[in-house]
Amino acid sequence: MHNVGFFVYPGYQILDLAGPFAAFETVTKIVGRPLYRLEVLSGGGGAVPSSGGVPVTTMTAGDASVDTLVISGGDIAPMLNSSEVQAVQQLARRTPRITSVCTGAFLLAEAGLLDGKRATTHWRMAHQLQRSYPTVEVDADKIFIADRNVWTSAGVTAGIDLALALIEADHGVELTRKVARELVVYHRRAGGQSQYSPISQMDPESDRIRIALAFARDRLHEPLPIERLADAAHLSLRQFGRAFRQETGETPARAVERLRVEAARARLQDGSEPIEMIAQAVGFTDPERMRRAFIKLYGMPPQAIRRVDRQAREANAT
Repeated sequence: MHNVGFFVYPGYQILDLAGPFAAFETVTKIVGRPLYRLEVLSGGGGAVPSSGGVPVTTMTAGDASVDTLVISGGDIAPMLNSSEVQAVQQLARRTPRITSVCTGAFLLAEAGLLDGKRATTHWRMAHQLQRSYPTVEVDADKIFIADRNVWTSAGVTAGIDLALALIEADHGVELTRKVARELVVYHRRAGGQSQYSPISQMDPESDRIRIALAFARDRLHEPLPIERLADAAHLSLRQFGRAFRQETGETPARAVERLRVEAARARLQDGSEPIEMIAQAVGFTDPERMRRAFIKLYGMPPQAIRRVDRQAREANAT
């Protein structure tokens, strides 16, 4: 029997708990016998209220022995209370596999469990995670990331993707497909698929990084190597690369690619402009590069995006 412990604290997000919990629970329904034993844990035990006020009954983490630990995301301030951090540190010492959903990565980072590791979290919070914990290599572009025995996932529903990936690691693809069908979700979005994070709306703290982003947005049709962006920000290459990553959770090259994809999608929605012309207008050297970038960010190529958007407009017009 594989024991899975879900760690919560006052202000946890209930879907970050319920989504992965339901995925593991569904395994038992399909197989007809319990392969996972599930328990909800907290630092002090008892009833713990979610961010919406709904309480869940928990066991004390200090008494638990689990094979997989799942840290739920939620309000960041209460999860960083010293008692919560200590409870997770103690539990992690005897847990082979440690995971987090959404902002739960902040609790893992505060506990020192992400030092020197790659990690992800909700795209909106990625730059804060990177800035607060510089020893963590934050990748805001992923649905989930596994680095050795520590797995982290993006926002809310990505917790289900994470749970399905864990089930697949334990019991293979076929059972995972059955669980996904039962839950009426994708079998599993690949961990490398992007979160949808509108970087064009990002508002970094420093003026220099804001200037660099604005410079790139205004010149997407031109070559935009990191040297040009650093010059626009009046920073050395090294200073710029470090500051950009800390404030956005992205590398400059990836940020430019995402800006181009977002600009291309807006043009796709506006009319029937040929894909080749759109690719050239937003700075992709050829349509194939734009196609690969769309698949990475949205999970489908530009033609499919245009078709879906057109169908949605037609449905709204009827």
